[in-house]
Amino acid sequence: MCLGVPAKIIALEGDMATVAVGGVEYTASLQLLPESGVGDFVIIHAGFAIEKIDPFEAAETIKLFQEIENGRENFNE
Repeated sequence: MCLGVPAKIIALEGDMATVAVGGVEYTASLQLLPESGVGDFVIIHAGFAIEKIDPFEAAETIKLFQEIENGRENFNE
């Protein structure tokens, strides 16, 4: 199973972006979303930004991922 993860664009260099996901920075291609810019939230999949999303939707998705991770941690105790 593959997941698209919401990330915030924090820097641009050509058609590549530095994005932040859960406090970790990654490089992602903006070839599919050339209109995206610093501060935008995008869905990252396989190293590509594939969809631009609004900040509220990104925050809700990130919150769900955190709840899943917290549940997994509690399950392992």
